Amino acid sequence: MGKVTGFLEIDRQVHKYQPAADRIRHFREFTLPMSDTEVEKQAARCMDCGVPYCHGPTGCPVHNQIPDWNDLVYNGDWEGAIRNLHSTNNFPDWTGRICPAPCEEACTLNLEDIPVAIKTVEQAIADKAYETGYLVPQPAAVETGKRVAIIGSGPAGMAAAQQLCRAGHAVHVYERESRPGGLMRYGIPDFKIEKQYVDARVKQMEGEGVTFFCGVNVGVDKPVTELLSEYDAVLYCGGSETPRPAGIPGVELAGVHDAMPYLVQQNRRIGGEDIQSVAWASESILAGGKHVVVVGGGDTASDCVGTAFRQGAVRVTQLDIRPRPPEKEDKLTVWPYWATKMRTSTSQAEGAEREFQVATLAFVGDEDGVLTGVRCCEVDERRKPIAGTEFVIRADLAFIAIGFAGPRNDSVLKELDGSLALTVDVRRSTNVVADDRDYATSVDRLFAAGDVRRGQSLVVWAIREGRQAAHAIDKYLMGTKLLPR
Repeated sequence: MGKVTGFLEIDRQVHKYQPAADRIRHFREFTLPMSDTEVEKQAARCMDCGVPYCHGPTGCPVHNQIPDWNDLVYNGDWEGAIRNLHSTNNFPDWTGRICPAPCEEACTLNLEDIPVAIKTVEQAIADKAYETGYLVPQPAAVETGKRVAIIGSGPAGMAAAQQLCRAGHAVHVYERESRPGGLMRYGIPDFKIEKQYVDARVKQMEGEGVTFFCGVNVGVDKPVTELLSEYDAVLYCGGSETPRPAGIPGVELAGVHDAMPYLVQQNRRIGGEDIQSVAWASESILAGGKHVVVVGGGDTASDCVGTAFRQGAVRVTQLDIRPRPPEKEDKLTVWPYWATKMRTSTSQAEGAEREFQVATLAFVGDEDGVLTGVRCCEVDERRKPIAGTEFVIRADLAFIAIGFAGPRNDSVLKELDGSLALTVDVRRSTNVVADDRDYATSVDRLFAAGDVRRGQSLVVWAIREGRQAAHAIDKYLMGTKLLPR
């Protein structure tokens, strides 16, 4: 779609950023918007490639109709593009900011390393929706009389809630924290997505009839069995939040923390809330004037890096046990799938020192039990220590960010122990058993979607699962297929 010869005539252009020296002085978003004309030119690069690998199993999990809205933007029909984008994605203002864009990896033009700037166009469309007043409540024309409870207000729970409410069901969302949004609000830093975009969607959904009950920890404050007796269906969207055990000696030292309490605290500070959360309570953690080491190479680790720099860390070192990836992948071998190659996040680009193929042997402390350093060594291709390569990195503060191993076991899982079927996946994560067609668990009228079902994954996948679960629940309640999958 777009301009037939656009990809031949127009160079790829994406959003630019504030210089690192400027953006580390604040926690706001630092992306510099492009003009409508510039975005339309980028949309024009979308070629009529016959088979659009950018959506479907190789690209966009929510099956955004990327060639279609690129064509609409190219022709100046921004309203049409907004409608099209929202038909498959409830929250493109979120994904346009934080999604790693597997769609661009799958773009046909990526065979030449010049994919269409899909993520840039998506964010521009989503922001245009705010400018034009598109984000108004869309309440259902007819109420069904059915009641659905949703546990958790992350992207899966929010997407499911909006879809089910628009289908005419009464939807109540239970959130343990003080505000809705889950880790969209409390886990992802403001410099990646400001929380006004979460607030706007909550307001829109409340206008559609969704009711949020915050400060209610289901499985602790309110039993799941009580929800099952009060509602026609219950959807569990609790996420994957149990930190993966590191097994590193010295984790008990003062100054060693899991990543999430640190990130949650800072988000609560910026939001004007008490830093203590229900699930991530911890003493105050601040990186100002400190040498910081982050163990892990993923998105959560990168968020710790960016947060530490903004708090005034003297030095930030990121440790990754994986080998340094190649600068460029073999396109004909990998495309259209996500490639392993050297990627530098905006946080890492702010000055982080990155160590690859390095194992964390132990956290080192002084006689008072306070962290002073991290003992490391180089590893071989099998991740086995190489003799004689040990070294110590100075550290006043260390964060463990090596992923998550499943939902928390102190609430829903604890209450339903023995009746809710669980499984362990190839990543050794414990997940709730439910397939991706009906999303039904082993407990009658209890459904599950998002990371609690599929394990740690992307926000866009959570939205997809929330939408699919809403479809399944609507079909279960009404016997019809009103909602799209």
